Amino acid sequence: MKVIQVLPALNGGGVEKGTLEVAKFLTDNGHESVVVSAGGSMVPLLEAEGSRHVVWDLGRKSLLTFRHIWSFRRFLLNEQADVLHLRSRMPAWIAYLAWKGLPVQDRPKLVTTVHGLYSVSKYSQIMCKGEAVIAVSDTVRDYILDNYPTTPPERIHRIYRGVDPEDFPYGYQPSSEWQEHFFKQYPNVKGKRILCLPGRLTRLKGHHDFIDLMVSLLKHRDDVHGLIVGGEDPKRKEYAQELYRRVKSLGLESQITFTGARSDIKDIFAISDIVYSLSSKPESFGRTVLEALRLNRPVVGYAHGGVGEILNKFFIKGAVTLKDLETLQNLSFDILDNVPTLPETTLFTKQEMLRQTQKIYEY
Repeated sequence: MKVIQVLPALNGGGVEKGTLEVAKFLTDNGHESVVVSAGGSMVPLLEAEGSRHVVWDLGRKSLLTFRHIWSFRRFLLNEQADVLHLRSRMPAWIAYLAWKGLPVQDRPKLVTTVHGLYSVSKYSQIMCKGEAVIAVSDTVRDYILDNYPTTPPERIHRIYRGVDPEDFPYGYQPSSEWQEHFFKQYPNVKGKRILCLPGRLTRLKGHHDFIDLMVSLLKHRDDVHGLIVGGEDPKRKEYAQELYRRVKSLGLESQITFTGARSDIKDIFAISDIVYSLSSKPESFGRTVLEALRLNRPVVGYAHGGVGEILNKFFIKGAVTLKDLETLQNLSFDILDNVPTLPETTLFTKQEMLRQTQKIYEY
């Protein structure tokens, strides 16, 4: 089997990570994997794991990008792939129109994945054009059915994103060397109960709710420290400055730490007493929630979207109604005082995600 996956670029992120996971699975099982993107930092790993990368910038949101339709159609004719898997809207338009112009007998099977709860529009509808449409959660499946009713329900396949238990092993603890280095870098954190909010510094991620929570908790106990782990969004630098100013004005610079983007999130989760997910809008899935839970770290989050689905199946105690700050505070106290032990689970594994994706390809 030969599979072509198409996305804008390979510079990190959930969609990109999933693309590499599928690509590796294909090559490990004797199939041919081709990925089309504008390139990026993940390309060397992709190629080292056996895939072929084709550099093609199809993600630029410009009418000029549509000039690639005809050359991409020739590319598809030459490749003679079995499956064309589209993962992002702008490249999907180019690839779909190229695919549509092929003789029916020369068309690969068209698969699309709806990775997000996109704004509802003709532009977004392209992600529902697949002969098979993968929804990454029940939340996304419902979003498709509610907003794009012309999509045949039998074409929609819910395949949860997954985490490899070997990458996030139950009960994992970081090395003493890592801990020594981390606490040397952030001395205010040492000896405290660590409350962690992961996520890029964008308004939807609930940073202000987290700061409000810290203010409430610190009125009653001085053994907690807030970690905000995530890089600044280049397009929203003013929001990051807003957060820094607020923490400073509250006099909490020694109780709340901004770490910026980190590549050692597993280690940070493992030393955290509670990990939070406080997005004001529902997320399509919520990989960080799953990663923390797999490590046996309690997660408290707003119970909507994919995050709500994960919590309801994995750690229902951590599910909080959106913006219910009183329950958020009380639950945080309870977990800190009565540390829960989470069960190991076979839910939401990368292996199951890959097995189901292969089934879609082969069907």
